[in-house]
Amino acid sequence: MAENHPTRSRGLALAVLCAASLMVVLDSSIVAVALPAIQADLGFTPAGLSWVFTAYLVAFGGLLLISGRLGDLIGRRRVFLGGLSLFTAASLAGGLATDAGVLVVARFVQGIGGALASAVVLGMIVTMYPEPRARARAIGVYSFTQAAGASIGLIAGGALTQALSWHWTFYVNLPIGVAALLLAVRVVSPDRGTGLRAGLDVLGALLVTAAVMLGVYAISAAVWSALAAAAVLLAAFVVRQAKARTPLLPLRLFRIRAVAGANVVMVLMVAGMLGFQFVTALYLQQVLGLDALNTGVAFLPVPLVIAVASLGFADKITARFGPRAVLLAGLGLVIVGLLLLTRASDSYFAGILPPLLLMGLGAGVAIPALMGLAMADVPAADAGVASGLINTTQQVGAAVGTAVLAAVAASRTASLAGVDHREALASGFRLAYGVSAGFLLAAVTLGGLVLSRRPRPATAPAPQPEVCVAGQA
Repeated sequence: MAENHPTRSRGLALAVLCAASLMVVLDSSIVAVALPAIQADLGFTPAGLSWVFTAYLVAFGGLLLISGRLGDLIGRRRVFLGGLSLFTAASLAGGLATDAGVLVVARFVQGIGGALASAVVLGMIVTMYPEPRARARAIGVYSFTQAAGASIGLIAGGALTQALSWHWTFYVNLPIGVAALLLAVRVVSPDRGTGLRAGLDVLGALLVTAAVMLGVYAISAAVWSALAAAAVLLAAFVVRQAKARTPLLPLRLFRIRAVAGANVVMVLMVAGMLGFQFVTALYLQQVLGLDALNTGVAFLPVPLVIAVASLGFADKITARFGPRAVLLAGLGLVIVGLLLLTRASDSYFAGILPPLLLMGLGAGVAIPALMGLAMADVPAADAGVASGLINTTQQVGAAVGTAVLAAVAASRTASLAGVDHREALASGFRLAYGVSAGFLLAAVTLGGLVLSRRPRPATAPAPQPEVCVAGQA
């Protein structure tokens, strides 16, 4: 049982799961600063180039929910290992690509593998750590990978592209993926799952996968007819879940106040914070004139502060003040940072760095608190699908935030005809920061109204097969 895991072995299992999760998360951004080099080498059109980024997001976001459910049914370790193997193989294919079409397909397959691997990780962690204090600490480690992954990806992408070539933004996954696979086989033992006979809602899986994929594409590419179609498919999925004998996403989960509230807050929070990273990368290059490598280095303080907060003291203050209070305080710090950026100067150290540090501190405590709230009252049998759900809402938030902020910034810049182009760009980016703050303010308001001051004690679940360290089943 999870309670009997030796601390050292359980810690190693956590490290393996989080390292794999970090690799998957940073891959969503690592190619961002390499896109100009990829375009020049493979001859992408400007419209086609966006698919290097979008293909990954579409596959990843669309398959998270079914991946989480598969973990509940056939075993989370099995799904994790299969997804990690597929992701690593697709990374090799992407690095070797000499054709634009091959690279886009490799990115799509990477997204599939990433969804399978990452959807079950949070469910595995909460099962391995049933003790509240230990679980909070473990979720803090996992949350660091989620919060800092995109920034680390920008740093790594800039360094690898400038020092070697864009191909290495894919090759870097190979040693990490292989090492994680070998270690996971040794330190994470199989869990049985409830079995496919418990039922996999195939129609529901097709509906939600199509809805999320189409929705992510529609938001990323601003195709509003596709967004309407995605909404219809999503409504059909909800109807199906209400009627299915073995639903893919049991609607009873949304009767748990913390689950429903945390997932909506996650959409708003990620929309503001991931959109902010996209805008800031452009601000640093187009307004401050930094190259790819220095743009990545400029983000370095963010993951460092997130690491100090999420790994150093987030669990302690969450235990002391409760996850709701810590979440709201952390989001408040992020809002202050974004508001400061709306008046950013042309100096990185005076105008950009202080808000980045403030936002890193806020994110470092807010994200672990929100992850804990999202999983606190979930029955063990539904941990996989709940983990997949919170990851899905992150992807929806990322797509919404990036699309909205990019459109706001571009519209503002275009409206300033006759103004110095650099100043017009800066004005657009500053307005986008204000919109980011609006997303976070909505998240704070909703969190204050919906989330409980203290999560209610979880009722003892029926005995379920648990993820265990090898030899400790």
